[in-house]
Amino acid sequence: MEPTAKSEITLQGIAASRGIAHGQVFLYLQSELEIPQYTVDPDKRSAEIARFEQALLVTRQQISQIQDLVTKNLGPEEALIFDAHQLVLEDQALIGETIRDFEKSGLNIETCFNAVAQRYIQAFAEIDDEYLRERAADIKDVAKRVLHVLLGQSALSLSDLVEKRIIVARDISPSEAASIDRSAALGIVTDAGSRTSHAVIVARSMKIPAVVGTTDLTTQVQNGDWVLVDGYEGCVIINPTEQTLLRYGKIQKAQESFESRLLALNELAAETLDGVTVPLRANIEKPDEVGLVRQYRASGVGLYRTEFLFLSAEKMPTEDQQYAAYKEIVAGLAPAPVTIRTLDVGGDKPLPGDPHLVGPETNPFLGFRAIRLCLEHPEMFKNQLRAILRASAHGTVELLYPMISGPEELDRANALLAEARAELAQRGQAFDPAMRVGAMIEIPSAALAGDLLAGKCDFFSIGTNDLIQYLFAIDRGNSRISHLYDPTHPVVLRVLKQILSAGHEHKLKVSVCGEMAGDALYAPLLLGLGVDELSMTPTLLPAVKYIIRAMKMSDARALAAEALRQTDPKKTATLVEAFYRERVKVD
Repeated sequence: MEPTAKSEITLQGIAASRGIAHGQVFLYLQSELEIPQYTVDPDKRSAEIARFEQALLVTRQQISQIQDLVTKNLGPEEALIFDAHQLVLEDQALIGETIRDFEKSGLNIETCFNAVAQRYIQAFAEIDDEYLRERAADIKDVAKRVLHVLLGQSALSLSDLVEKRIIVARDISPSEAASIDRSAALGIVTDAGSRTSHAVIVARSMKIPAVVGTTDLTTQVQNGDWVLVDGYEGCVIINPTEQTLLRYGKIQKAQESFESRLLALNELAAETLDGVTVPLRANIEKPDEVGLVRQYRASGVGLYRTEFLFLSAEKMPTEDQQYAAYKEIVAGLAPAPVTIRTLDVGGDKPLPGDPHLVGPETNPFLGFRAIRLCLEHPEMFKNQLRAILRASAHGTVELLYPMISGPEELDRANALLAEARAELAQRGQAFDPAMRVGAMIEIPSAALAGDLLAGKCDFFSIGTNDLIQYLFAIDRGNSRISHLYDPTHPVVLRVLKQILSAGHEHKLKVSVCGEMAGDALYAPLLLGLGVDELSMTPTLLPAVKYIIRAMKMSDARALAAEALRQTDPKKTATLVEAFYRERVKVD
């Protein structure tokens, strides 16, 4: 009697690296390190600190070797991941806190280092920004390496994978991902992780399909089980049937053909069928992303998030250090414009060097953050304003204030900007006196006061992520209420229209730099409402450019007009999806 066929099971995760893969599972599960705890004799404490310093040195050498391997196999851009790891090992706050804990407690250095590292990991894991939250993974990865060295143990490695398999893991650290042999890995699936995790970056570089955030796939499969990974829709199918495999074979061919068409558009203008050119800019976080801006032919940077410069430093960056970073981006992309957003941190993003500058807050997203923090620390704020102004002498710079809630804050920010200009003039340092200044519209009060703000700045940039979150009083990270986050809700569309009307009445450019801008599904709706410019993650540019070139602006305006008449968000979503599917044919 033949064994009963296993049932097909589908799990939904997050699409992380495009593509489809079918193969057997390589289940990669690492057990937690067991760290012994004991008291070190007083006469051996100097030797214990020396042992810690030697472990840091060995770990630096290991990471350098990994970085060299990644540079050779994937390229220098992908190897930049490990610059962040080296910074962790050189973080004097982390090292100093470990030694202070050791000197105070007398406990072995592994115990002290692990406790301090866990505190850092927890702090970064609670950051709202997805990209910056990944620094917790960096610290976790480096800490595990240091602990392995201290304990005299060797870490498991994905280099053990020799046959073609789909890697299934709870999570994959950057150094683990770097050891993957591209000829052996068919795909990557993790229970945890996000679209910005380092494992995903490596998977994309290798052109390996990946799905993250499946929650519990590791508990549902065993080594040798057959799975199908859909990196387009973010699902994993256990025990796929022949019918499913046939269907996905057709999908894969269609997607590969569609992506070839997307790449072919890279050199062409983002111009509609009725001749309207749409500026598409890029959102970036680090100077080394300038190459991506050029690669995807963005018409400049619509949002440079400066907080990464602060959060990746051991202490508050000086004016000159900030100027050097801003100048690298501005000069590297000149004459294309670069919009630099001033510091946007709060209780969820602790600043280096001065943990008391913000302090813990019960609800940091409604607290002392962004422009509120900067206005209360004018010298720190003016350091950044002077650095941005100095960078404006090397290209086209636009300055953007985050989290403006009303005209009074904008007045105060502009007054400090005027002081910064005067101080530079007194020093005889060059800057662009005509540098444009904008306000982010991401708080409902700013949306309602658009007409009052418009007379005090040169442009608006709508941050749809926070605007929608604040409109509905929802935390997008809370799975129980995240379904309420709906970009097509009538309230969202009406508020967007109100912002656009206020800006355009005062002849201001109005751009969108939130997630909606980078979604090819919503781009026609935004443009139809009157948005002048879209800014997004560089890799999303081809798909948005494709829909723009496949539509007429007149049709997008008709779509927006019809959407504004709707009262049911589901009907609006149906309209938006139909508009997209009529113009974008994957097969």
